[in-house]
Amino acid sequence: MNILDIIDKKVKKIELTQAEIEFLVNGYLDGSIPDYQMSSLLMAILLNGMTEKETVALTEVMLGSGDKISFDFNVVDKHSTGGVGDKTTLVLIPLVASLGTKVAKMSGRGLGHTGGTIDKLESIPGFKTEMTVDELKQEVLEIGAAIAGQTGNLCPADKKIYALRDVTGTVASIPLIASSIMSKKLASGANNIVIDLKVGEGALMTNIEDARALANLMIKIGKAFGKKVITVLTNMNEPLGYAVGNALEVEEAINTLNGQGPKDLEELVINLAALMISLDQNIPMEILIENVETALKNGNALEKFKEIVNYQGGNIDNIVTAQNIIPVKAPKSGYVKSISALKIGELARRLGAGRLAKGDEIDHTVGIVLTKKVGDEVTEGEVIAKIYSNKTLIPEKDVSECFEITDLKVNKSQLIYEIIK
Repeated sequence: MNILDIIDKKVKKIELTQAEIEFLVNGYLDGSIPDYQMSSLLMAILLNGMTEKETVALTEVMLGSGDKISFDFNVVDKHSTGGVGDKTTLVLIPLVASLGTKVAKMSGRGLGHTGGTIDKLESIPGFKTEMTVDELKQEVLEIGAAIAGQTGNLCPADKKIYALRDVTGTVASIPLIASSIMSKKLASGANNIVIDLKVGEGALMTNIEDARALANLMIKIGKAFGKKVITVLTNMNEPLGYAVGNALEVEEAINTLNGQGPKDLEELVINLAALMISLDQNIPMEILIENVETALKNGNALEKFKEIVNYQGGNIDNIVTAQNIIPVKAPKSGYVKSISALKIGELARRLGAGRLAKGDEIDHTVGIVLTKKVGDEVTEGEVIAKIYSNKTLIPEKDVSECFEITDLKVNKSQLIYEIIK
């Protein structure tokens, strides 16, 4: 068995065996298969796909490549497939934990033009994202929640492949996304999982059909391993909230936990939180929604966030954002018809908020903050966004061109498309 034969099979759209998948994943993990050969295979998978059987096998092999966490109590987990301005985890995890449901959240770094939760958290001075399994379990036991990177030796094969996909143009593969997400979720010890599956030009899934396919594949993988999975298809044609960029998004998340966040982000976390808690507590959804809204308003969720940050060594009083702030003005009067999430994400990455190459250092302080959303009225010369920059500058025109302004009044965008169970 050799990697060239496996690549050739996938190029010819021939189903790989469990043994072949074990060979290639373990070979890449131990270094006997180099980056360039794994990149070739990943591209073949992107172009030709994988069967459901292959995807379950890949999930199983990546799950078995390292340790697995087990809890003595029920734990619910959440995952987002990645979007622009997606700081949902920062609000959702403390919100759910403040209402008595335990959450162990393993998160990743930025992938493509999308931001990563770990990158955001590392903009909080002192915040420790690398934890041992015992530390993670102890934190969940003591305060009900923890947010960490791929802890210890959990799914090391996925961690290595994930980083390679980010810089080889192989991000948007349904089986690779499904196996990556589910191997991490299964390894993290969650009994039940809610997945926020982004749909739109700023997401990995750009259309509803692919999103449904990914949703159903992850549900099937969950069933294969005895786990309950709920997927929520949500709009990513415009950035979520206003802030795009690591420290800027943390600040917006804190504002949301303080009851002063953007309406779209608030709507999303309230619905996701209710679904997560419903998997743990036998309470009607309408009551759960009410309880979640109360936790956001009364400060309980914010206090839980502070508790998590303090437990993991962070200090939210010392978050730094770039001091060079450039206003972007509307070129004409009218109504915002669309905001290109993809272009905003790419511009933020150019500023240094994301990675262009494997191993790139991120500037946590930079990004773009919108002041208008789809459906808002604007007047010519009004500030529609702000660029936060340091070393790298981008033209104001590049940002203003992300906004489509029309003379006709525009309705607000639908945020939640559907829920698949």
